[in-house]
Amino acid sequence: QVQLVESGGGLVQPGGSLRLSCAASGSTFSINAMGWYRQAPGKERELVATIASIGNTRYSDSAKGRFTISRDNAKNTVYLQMNSLKPEDTAVYYCALAPSGDYVWSYWGQGTQVTVSS
Repeated sequence: QVQLVESGGGLVQPGGSLRLSCAASGSTFSINAMGWYRQAPGKERELVATIASIGNTRYSDSAKGRFTISRDNAKNTVYLQMNSLKPEDTAVYYCALAPSGDYVWSYWGQGTQVTVSS
């Protein structure tokens, strides 16, 4: 059974940084596409970034230039480095996995809270 466990969320001041991690188990991680989404209170879940099995990346407009998605296939882990954080980045961040690498997200983590506030 596929499991995704996020970590690294917390409270940070505007302009600060956080690195989120998502550890996957139960899948052939190296061929999976991985993604990060977020959901703020009262808003729909939105894409933040994705990374293909071969490392191609894609970002939302709000994440470009500030966030970096990466993966370590040896550790079955995907990361989201978030810099220059803004209050509007406050949300629950979710990790997602597409088993066939086709960006059809079949599995989701439980989410980790990121709060950007002074």
